[in-house]
Amino acid sequence: MSINYTLRRAGILMSPEPGNELEVEGVLNPASAHTPDGELYLLPRLVAAGNVSRIGLAHVVVKDGVPAEVQREGVVLAPDEGWERGKNNAGVEDPRITAVPSLRQYLMTYVAFGPLGPKPALAVSSDLRHWRRLGPLHFEYQPDLETDLNLFPNKDTVFFPRPVTGPDGEPSYAMLHRPMWDLGWLREGEGVHLPAGVTDARPGIWVSFTPVREVENDIRNLTHLRYHRLVALPEHPFEQLKIGAGPPPLLVPEGWLLIHHGVTGSQPHGFDPTTQKVTYSAGAMLLDADDVTKVLDRTTEPILTPETPDERFGLVDNVVFPTAIEKVDGVHYVFYGMADDKIGVARLEKS
Repeated sequence: MSINYTLRRAGILMSPEPGNELEVEGVLNPASAHTPDGELYLLPRLVAAGNVSRIGLAHVVVKDGVPAEVQREGVVLAPDEGWERGKNNAGVEDPRITAVPSLRQYLMTYVAFGPLGPKPALAVSSDLRHWRRLGPLHFEYQPDLETDLNLFPNKDTVFFPRPVTGPDGEPSYAMLHRPMWDLGWLREGEGVHLPAGVTDARPGIWVSFTPVREVENDIRNLTHLRYHRLVALPEHPFEQLKIGAGPPPLLVPEGWLLIHHGVTGSQPHGFDPTTQKVTYSAGAMLLDADDVTKVLDRTTEPILTPETPDERFGLVDNVVFPTAIEKVDGVHYVFYGMADDKIGVARLEKS
């Protein structure tokens, strides 16, 4: 099997608005969704001075079948809760939205940059404008891992759009995530704490599950995840430092197509993006249609790398960071962050 998908640039969709104090440090890494009446919206990360992030709402204007520009409609989520604010930092960052028809809800996973660094959280909506926080995500203790996933910073969380079979054989909602095992980022000298059976400390893609029956009883059970499984670790040169999930997985004839990012370079301790000397590229992997813990294939080379000036120069140079995917007039478009400053759009093509 081989992955015959690639990305072709279609332009810049969103740039910081001059004079808008909420965007002085960039617009980037958006979520996206169609409303029930078919209108396409972008929910970008808006970064104000001091690296304080909010999640905005912008209507996407399509011209000649291609997403071409946006009309801003305000902010839908701000770091208003205590667990979204630290003493010297605050933010609701890098949203991913999955429309889940069986729940008749949009699920927004995002990073709450609180007192202990980046932690994953979940909010739900029926209209993209009004979001109800369900709170931080909780990972059930799993004895065979010999550790508590809740101790670790975690990013790149995204739900599959429909139930899959969990490791226990039960229909479940599945969520990808990326724990970071080096607690020295938070406490000097603490170092790396790996789960049992894991020998590679580089951050990789994991998946966790919540049974459908429990979510049907109470949607808040989506925040309680179990049966944690490692899906993929860095493997190829463009992923040398770490990998993480991108947009919600897309069901294609071959299985679940997961567009992910791979990172090379060096990343010092801490969460200040301006200290990083890295390159973010986009790759792709195929997961089994039902057993999403199984990787069927993955690209050995990136399908999109930083090449244009807007991708090579910004708050963090050399970044393409895909986070959203939508179908427009029968064509899938991927939205991605450009150097932590702008938002680009690329056409997903099959060769």
